[in-house]
Parts: sequence; C-alpha cells; structure tokens
Amino acid sequence: MYWKYAAAACLTGAAGFMASTSALFSGSAEQKPFPEIRSKHSLVAKHVTEEKWNRLSGIQTQTSGFTLGQAISCAVEFDNQHCGIYAGDYDSYKDFADVFDPIIQEYHGITADAKHTTDMDVSKIQGNVDPNAPVKSVRIRVGRSFNGFGLSPGITRQQRLDLEKLLISAFSNFSGDLEGQYYPLLGMDEAVRQQLVDDHFLFVSGDPNLISAGMERDWPEGRGIFHNKDKTFLVWVNEEDQLRIISMEKGGDVLGVFKRLASGIQAVGDSVKAESGKGFMLDEKYGYVHSCPTNLGTGMRASVHIDLPGWTAHGVDKLKARCEELSLQPRGTRGESGGQTGHTYDISNKHRLGYSEVQLVQTMIDGVNTLYKEDLELQEAQKKE
Repeated sequence: MYWKYAAAACLTGAAGFMASTSALFSGSAEQKPFPEIRSKHSLVAKHVTEEKWNRLSGIQTQTSGFTLGQAISCAVEFDNQHCGIYAGDYDSYKDFADVFDPIIQEYHGITADAKHTTDMDVSKIQGNVDPNAPVKSVRIRVGRSFNGFGLSPGITRQQRLDLEKLLISAFSNFSGDLEGQYYPLLGMDEAVRQQLVDDHFLFVSGDPNLISAGMERDWPEGRGIFHNKDKTFLVWVNEEDQLRIISMEKGGDVLGVFKRLASGIQAVGDSVKAESGKGFMLDEKYGYVHSCPTNLGTGMRASVHIDLPGWTAHGVDKLKARCEELSLQPRGTRGESGGQTGHTYDISNKHRLGYSEVQLVQTMIDGVNTLYKEDLELQEAQKKE
C-alpha cells in the first residue's frame, strides 16, 4: 500500500541569497511592533532579532507582497515549531536573506559559501535494492516551483489559477506510462474523491501550520491531483508547494521509480517552459526553491517500506543510530509522527541540500541493502540465543 507524504538562477553572494533586483522594487508594509515568538526554541526565535525585525518587517516582496511577519507566523502563533518560517515567493529568500540564510545554514549544516549541485541522470545510479530484500513499496517525491508565481504561503489567487491552467495543459501532453488524468479539488465528484482517499492520494485541508502560513487561502480552488493510469506517478498541484511530484510502485525497484520521476519532472518542466517561457526556480546556492527552507536543495525524499524483524528485536533505538551512520532516516509506516507498528519501517534519505538527487538515491539504495544484510545476520544471531 502506498503512503501519503506527512507534510532561473538567482543572484547570490558568498553569504547566501543576495538582496537582488527584487529588493529594488519591493514595496513597503506597515511597520509593526516586534512580535512575541511563542516557539522560543525555534530557529526563528534564534535568528529573528529585534534589530533584524525593525530593518526588514516593513518590506513587501515584489511577486506576492509577502512580509517577514507572514513568513514567521507559525513560530509566533504556535509554541512547538523547530524551524518556524516559510517563504511566500522567491523574493522572500532574497529580501529577508539576513533571516533565511542563517536558518538555512544551521538547519542543513552547510557553510555560507556552499553551492548546490542538481543531478537527475539515472544512468549514474549503481545497482538497485537487493531483489530478495522484503521491500513492500518504493516512493520518491520532490517539490518544484515555477518562476513568476508566488510560493503557496504568498501566491495570489490569480497566480494560483494561472499556474493550475499551465499544469493542466502540461498533463494533457503526457504520453506513454505518464499518461493519465487531472482531478481538480473544486467540484470534485464524491466517487472520485472516495477513490483518491482509498488510493491514499488525496491531500486535505485543516493542517494548522499550513493555515497559519497562508497556504489554505481560497481552498480548494486552484488545487488538484494528477495521476497516471497505473497510479505510479502522481502530482499534487498547489498544496504546500506549487508542485509535489511523486513516483511510486509496489516492490523494490528503486531505479525504475527514480527513472519515472526524472521523466515526469522533465515532461512538466518542458511543457510549461514551451507555453509560458517560465522555468523551475533553481538557485545556485540553495537548489530548487520550496516554500519551506527545510526542503531546499533537492526537495527529495526517496523511501522504501521494508520489513526489518532482526533490527526490531535488536532495538529500535539501535536501528535509529545505525540509520544515522548511513545518512538515512527511519520512520514508522504511518508517517513522521504516526508511530511504529510491527517490524515494517519507512527508510529514507536524511539530507536534502548539499547533495545531488543521484547521490541521495544511491545513499538510500546502498543503505537499505546494508540494513537488509545486517538484519539477516541479527536474525541468525537471535536464533542462537
């Protein structure tokens, strides 16, 4: 069974997103008092000082009129945020660079002069997951955003509708194993809705973080889901990101899933570029631009569901420590906060920024094979106890 995801080059300098030409044309917002940041241990609380607030809070971005106050709304409203900030458009990362840059560098563990490399060349992947490994399913997702439109927290109603129109046109051009149908959330037939629920494809409203950040304005207008006929390629339109592109299938063919993902990304990008002249937001320092800075870089999560009974008996904490050594992240199969049941785990790449897509998929393949080999050894040792 598949599972649901749990929530143009720019001018950059050595310190990060340089205040580019967008800052020259940014508007002014009403200067408000320095807010109380309820998430006191968040990265926002650490890096949004009163001095920075007084200097930046009066700026409105050019693309969507976004402000620093809107960007940090989650950290102000809630007391449980780790990061606590979203970007309303590409301009946000540049106009508020004095806030975003140190948060990004601390979260991702990168230096101020780091550069990001993107690489979707499937031919560079070595090997695949061991066919004998008890892998139930594979899922790889990325986020993508197009230049000229706001990101979900700041996108205007018209921008959202215009983007959806471009994507519907792109989907209609798909052929071969990508060919399928787009299902707009607005006016969705109940039978269609139920089928998407049953397939675990449907994203829904009501997430407090997304509401606070402004991502559910005008809901459900301008949102929708595309999937191919085989239900192995899926695109979420205008949810947390402009696009969430997902490739998945039962079994353990990670290479095949990555190949389909790369093909789908290329098809979407080429179609929108041909029709509108707009390409993906790609920054030389921070990679593909997303609304949440934790997803910058590849925005990729490559994961498998695998049975690891030996590791389960050995201890979940020990499995977590081993995954850390392998640059992997283990979760329960109910998602990020859903907990663990039985001995089936969701194992994915840990990093997003500072590594290419090929590197992250390779790390996941190699790590899963290592965990499987060690699991067999643990099972044998446990039989002798």
